[in-house]
Amino acid sequence: MWEYTDKVLDHFRNPRNVGVIDKPDGIGEVGSMACGDALKLTFKLDARKRISDVKFQTFGCASAIASSSALTEIIKGKTLEEAEQVTNQDIADYLGGLPEQKMHCSVMGREALEVAIHNYRTGDTSKKILEGKVVCHCFGVTEEEITRVVRDNRLTTVEQVTNFCKAGGACGKCHKDIADIIAKVRGEIRESAPVEVQPPHKLTTLQKIKLIEETLDKEVRPALRKDGGDIELIDVSGNQVIVALRGMCANCQVARFTLKDVVEAKLREFVSPDIMVEEDKP
Repeated sequence: MWEYTDKVLDHFRNPRNVGVIDKPDGIGEVGSMACGDALKLTFKLDARKRISDVKFQTFGCASAIASSSALTEIIKGKTLEEAEQVTNQDIADYLGGLPEQKMHCSVMGREALEVAIHNYRTGDTSKKILEGKVVCHCFGVTEEEITRVVRDNRLTTVEQVTNFCKAGGACGKCHKDIADIIAKVRGEIRESAPVEVQPPHKLTTLQKIKLIEETLDKEVRPALRKDGGDIELIDVSGNQVIVALRGMCANCQVARFTLKDVVEAKLREFVSPDIMVEEDKP
């Protein structure tokens, strides 16, 4: 037993705008009786080119009837350009949600609207135009349709795709192809997503001292010890780091370069780009 919202049940028991418009401006038919769902949508435009009347006939479950009824309510009064922006998720949201296994009913409503608008603009009276490669032959679902429902609804599994457009719901031979489409779309979404630049994490004084010590120990001290030298951290004040060179490095003629080109460079790389290193003066 599906759990339906009160609004779904209301539109199922008391569907709005049922019937067929006489001499409609647009007519769209999708689905088939054999597949279990079918929808016919007709609309009429007023002088301002807005949808003044819209009616539907459907063969299907409670979700199919409720989704069709909701769609007619949503698009009434809109221009065709505005109606084209309505998504299957808008239909589901209008109803307060649909069981995931019934989301294909909201997709069918959107497809019927697209076909009806196509009919108005071109005069084409074909039921449903299959564009692109057919992936699911059992239900006549194309690669383009699957790609769209995956992208629009951010689907991640074959089961979800089946719930939204029925593809893969019969023999199962197309499951691998559906999985490949999901992977492709998810990859495109990741590539197109803006990179969120995280603000640099502000270190406490204790954390900064600890990180400086670790950097000196791992990145600086081993190189100095090869030449018989060493380094000691004396003090840290804000971004100013005071160190003392020990051993052979203490009196080296290139000590100044060591402080800037080695010590300061490493601390700026691993701790903070604002660090300034100075030598302790006795």
